[in-house]
Amino acid sequence: MPKITYIDSTGASRTVEGNIGATVMETAIRNNVPGIEAECGGACACATCHVYIDEAWREKTGGPSPMEEDMLDFGYDVRPNSRLSCQIKITEALDGLVVTTPERQG
Repeated sequence: MPKITYIDSTGASRTVEGNIGATVMETAIRNNVPGIEAECGGACACATCHVYIDEAWREKTGGPSPMEEDMLDFGYDVRPNSRLSCQIKITEALDGLVVTTPERQG
């Protein structure tokens, strides 16, 4: 199972295993990772699962869809490497993915 590392705004990290086909958000919620609220449950209808993709992983995770970009407008401290973790499906290619959560969610 692919491993995902979540780093919070203080620098504390937690690495968990994710299931192929699950999202980065679902994996965080299933493993009680702090910093991801996921108020809409993964419907891309809020920005409370906002993460920053580590630069080494940006190409592999791809860019946000137009709908995701619209939701990111509601995020806190949005950056070029911002994504909604509910929109990133876990694949074998994402084994080792590193994401950071913002100081607070939007």
